[in-house]
Amino acid sequence: MEDGIDKSLHPQKPLNPALGRSKTWRELIKYIGPGFIVTLGFIDPGNWATNMAAGANFNYSLLWVITLSTIMLIFLQHMAARLGIITGKSMAENIKEHFPKPLSNLFGLTISIACMATTLAEYLGGALGLKILLGLPLWAGALITFGIVIASVIFQCYRQVERMILFFLVFIAGSYIAQVFITKPVWSAAIPQMFIPSVNSENIMVAMGMMGAVVMSHNIYLHSATVQSRDWTGNPARIRKLLRFEFIDTVLAMFLGWVVNSAMILVAAAVFFTNGIKVTGLEQAAATLKPLAGDAAWLLFGVALFFCGVGSSITASMSSGNIMAGYLGKDLHGKTSWYRVGMTVLSLPPLFIIVLNFDSYQVLLISQVVLSIMLPFTVIPLLLLVKNRTVMGSFASGRIETMVGVIIAGAVIVLNALLLFQFLGGSFTL
Repeated sequence: MEDGIDKSLHPQKPLNPALGRSKTWRELIKYIGPGFIVTLGFIDPGNWATNMAAGANFNYSLLWVITLSTIMLIFLQHMAARLGIITGKSMAENIKEHFPKPLSNLFGLTISIACMATTLAEYLGGALGLKILLGLPLWAGALITFGIVIASVIFQCYRQVERMILFFLVFIAGSYIAQVFITKPVWSAAIPQMFIPSVNSENIMVAMGMMGAVVMSHNIYLHSATVQSRDWTGNPARIRKLLRFEFIDTVLAMFLGWVVNSAMILVAAAVFFTNGIKVTGLEQAAATLKPLAGDAAWLLFGVALFFCGVGSSITASMSSGNIMAGYLGKDLHGKTSWYRVGMTVLSLPPLFIIVLNFDSYQVLLISQVVLSIMLPFTVIPLLLLVKNRTVMGSFASGRIETMVGVIIAGAVIVLNALLLFQFLGGSFTL
């Protein structure tokens, strides 16, 4: 009895579980986005080159690299996003703040090299797409791509860029899924190779290029910055809930990337390896695809490559701006001068290389190997930062998570050592 009312005669309505779930889903949707920015960053022209080389030269045998790299990617990208969420700072800012200056300079130099290698691949992809579709020379296509990137990043707000990139990503995914149905791969041969590792001195360079094209240093930095576009404030319980939202965003986005990258290898194996055709360039791959798989496959290939080049160029430029501003201790906002300087300075050497008209396919492959070699200089400081309780407080990595991170870093270093061994003339089979 309270205030003259007998509550036994007027029971309260029980809470509707469906309403609670609906509210959670609506809240989750607000946090979907940053992971997909990263996904387009690694479904880039470098992936196209390495995946085409893998499928055309080694059939389905390197599909496992995509699976392994994606698992590693989910772990590392979630860790990078958590660093950004908990500290409210990008990875570049955290490294500058928490590492001695010599180490900070080393990490800054290696990520700058990685950004230039990435930007080279992205601009080249946009240029190749325009060459395939319109017959434009590579230098003209690269300059057009550069112009689109600058206009997109400087004159639009982040949410507009995010929506544009999501559109690109959906189109690219749809294009490659359609090409899989057109080319009809041998699923009984392909599926086991997605999970059974094998590598030797003949395919190690392509395998390393594939890993470098999926687990990308600039994307790890970028993820720690793009999560700042959402509100992560609250008590520890709410922050843990929001971190689960971020993890869902990352898993969904990386899974879509796994589907697209796997589809690239499936198409290359079904069309080129099966017909004994050696792929020497993406434009040659498109020209060969047309008589073997039809006009639809050729058109989807060209348009998707252009969208891929433009979209991943945008993410690479965003990363370059964030990284330079962060290491210099400047504001990371996209409208600031230092952000724009970072975008421009790290874009000019790649544009110059494209204008010199080197073999585009070999340039793409080499750029991805450079990315793989630079990767430990990003993974190691990330692990050290996230396990540091001074930096992360109660959200620091536990023993098991740290151990998994060390295993991933070790695997990357071992594969790099094998790549160096192969360059020096050694041979091996694992």
